[in-house]
Amino acid sequence: MSSYALITGASKGLGKSMAEQLAKRKYNLLLVARSEKELEALSRFLSHTYNVAVTYLAIDLSLPEAAQKVYDWCNRPGFNISILINNAGYGLWGKFHEQSLESQLNMLQLNMQSLVALTYKIIPLLQQQPESYILNVSSTSAYQAVPTLSLYAASKVFVLSFTRGLRHEWKNKGITVCCLCPGPINTGFIDRAGLTSIKATAERFGMHPDEVAASAIKGMFRKKAEMIPGIINYLSAMATRIFPKVMVENIAAGLYKKATPVAPANTNT
Repeated sequence: MSSYALITGASKGLGKSMAEQLAKRKYNLLLVARSEKELEALSRFLSHTYNVAVTYLAIDLSLPEAAQKVYDWCNRPGFNISILINNAGYGLWGKFHEQSLESQLNMLQLNMQSLVALTYKIIPLLQQQPESYILNVSSTSAYQAVPTLSLYAASKVFVLSFTRGLRHEWKNKGITVCCLCPGPINTGFIDRAGLTSIKATAERFGMHPDEVAASAIKGMFRKKAEMIPGIINYLSAMATRIFPKVMVENIAAGLYKKATPVAPANTNT
């Protein structure tokens, strides 16, 4: 029976690109995001182009009950899930005390708690396959504090640390757990986070989502623990191990302090 990959935040950007990478490898797909219209269009394209089965669920993953609903939806005969990609997430730019508490807690719910809950729910399904994978999407911001993106960076630290621990728990037990830590990607994250004044710079140095997705899926199947696509991103992350934290964090603060805030949207596309 054909294997399925469950991907969150799959309707656009990196999630969409990873879905296509797996479709090329003839994986059937279970796609989850809020944007039903975009999920429907993507499902038609992937199924027609790559001759794979594609099913989608439009749901707000930041809701506390979302993980259970996703599990109930995909726990059915014939959906032999061998890959879980936790990609959904978003960021908020601005000083901690100037952002609404509600919006920041919503971001943390999606970036951390929803990821944990869904992983917990799906592991029993992954165990039913002879070999399976979990790919969690973190960020290069996980390697240092980032002033004005403080909670976003902290949430990605959590994802990275959680993934490392889970990897060891499942070592040689049938589930390979990997972490993707990309730098800037040209996916619209800058607009959603409210960083419009640095958009030109980000687009100049950011990677294309297809490029990041190809590296991520290739690395996952090679069972790599952590993947940092792009040589500049890799070197920047490694530099945090060499230089004093205060120096690294001052540099990070300087990159974002002149950004112009806009009203961010809660997106788990």
